[in-house]
Parts: sequence; structure tokens; C-alpha cells
Amino acid sequence: MWEYSEKVKEHFLNPRNVGEVEDPDGVAQVGSMACGDALKLTIKVEEGGKIADAKFQTFGCASAIASASALTEMIKGKTIEEAEKLTNQDIAEFLGGLPKEKMHCSVLGRQALEQAIANYKGIPQKEAEGKIVCECFGVTDQEIEKAVRENNLSSVEEVTNYTKAGGGCESCHETIQEIIARVRAEPKPVSRPKLSNIQKIRMIEETIEREIRPSLKHDGGDIELIDVIGNRVLVATRGTCAVCIASQQTLKNFVEIKLRELVWPELVVEEVAS
Repeated sequence: MWEYSEKVKEHFLNPRNVGEVEDPDGVAQVGSMACGDALKLTIKVEEGGKIADAKFQTFGCASAIASASALTEMIKGKTIEEAEKLTNQDIAEFLGGLPKEKMHCSVLGRQALEQAIANYKGIPQKEAEGKIVCECFGVTDQEIEKAVRENNLSSVEEVTNYTKAGGGCESCHETIQEIIARVRAEPKPVSRPKLSNIQKIRMIEETIEREIRPSLKHDGGDIELIDVIGNRVLVATRGTCAVCIASQQTLKNFVEIKLRELVWPELVVEEVAS
């Protein structure tokens, strides 16, 4: 038997916003009764892009009802832009957590929200994208990839918990494992903290002194930092660098690359006279 939080129980026994919004601005229908979970979400958007009302109808278990109820409570009063940032993890956390076997209910809620917002914006509903991997529940490779990427999943069991894929005949387990391996092998984007201009200048100075100047001096050259304007790094060449015909290549292929790698990826090095 699964352990449900008090908040899940509350939203299951006393679900909020059940029904359909009158004359809705956005409508979504996701899942299917054949798969065991189906959800219809309707939203009303007032002038200014704020969600004034949201209601749901669902066929599913306690977690499906609680997740849909929580979703409607979470998005009412939010702007469309704010609602678009909502994740399935946010829904689960709002409910005080969901059993791992029931995380697919929060995913269903996020899918309904995405579809309702697309409907509000007039974006035509697309047919299921990708190739069907799980025939039992009609889950595509792209749906699995998205779940793995957004929730950092690492096993077939976790994928089943989040998408239901693999929860039937199990013949797709090998394909699911291949998708997991492919997604987890993708390079992760580097998250860099925002730098103040003073911090940026200090890091540029330190990088020039530690990583760039020694190499230039080895060949009789040098470089001097003149100014930093936004992402423009203004420098003057010295020594042999000042008369070398390949100085521009050195600035772009060595100095700029080093500064982008170690300081900020959008820096541009420019030579100025001084």
C-alpha cells in the first residue's frame, strides 16, 4: 500500500475546482481511460494574461485526482508566463510528495497545462510526436526523453513511475534503457553565476595574469587590459605581439577563447591603440 501525504489525502477527499470552466479560453485533454488515467483541464484567462479560473475532470486514482486539484489551485492567479514555468516536480512538492509509483500523475498534470496554454495561444494541437516505444500505454520516445531529462531519471523503473512506459508487457525495457543512456550522455549546460562588472574585471585581470600573459611573454610579447565595456574587453598588445602580423589571430584564437572559457562565454576581445 502506498503512503500518501496528508495533503494528497485532503485534495483527493475534497478536490478543488472540479468541473468545466464556462466558455474556457484554453482546453486540454490528456491521457486515456484505456491507460488508466485521463484528465481534462479548462482555464479562463483574463485581460493581462492572468489565469482567472481553472477546473478539471479526471478519471484515475487518488494521486491523479489530487494532482489535478493541486494543479488548478497552483495556477489560478498566475500569469500564463508564470504558469508555463510550472513543472511536475512543483505539483508533487505542493502535495507534500507523491509515491514514486504515482509520479506519472504529476506529469499528466503538467502535460494538461502545456496543452491548455497552447490551446489558449491558438497553437494547433500536434499529433503525438516521436515513435511509440511502449505499445501498452502509447508512450513515445520523445515523452520518455523529456521525462528522463527533466527529472534526472536513471532506471527503467523510474521511467515507468513517471510515464507508465514499460509497465505492461515489459518488451520495451531494452529500448527505454537505450533512451536513458543516450539522454544521460548529453553534455549538461554549464550554469554560471551572474557577475557584477567589478567581479568580471577582476576575473579578467586574474585570467590574463595567470593563463595568458606567461604564454605571450615566453615569445617576447605581452598584453595590457585597457578597459571592459559590457562584454567588450579592450586590450593593447605589447612587445613582439604589437608588431606580429598574427596578433589578431592570437587575440581571437587564444586570448578570447581563454577569457570565454574561464570568465564569461560572451566576452569579445578587441585591440585598441594606447
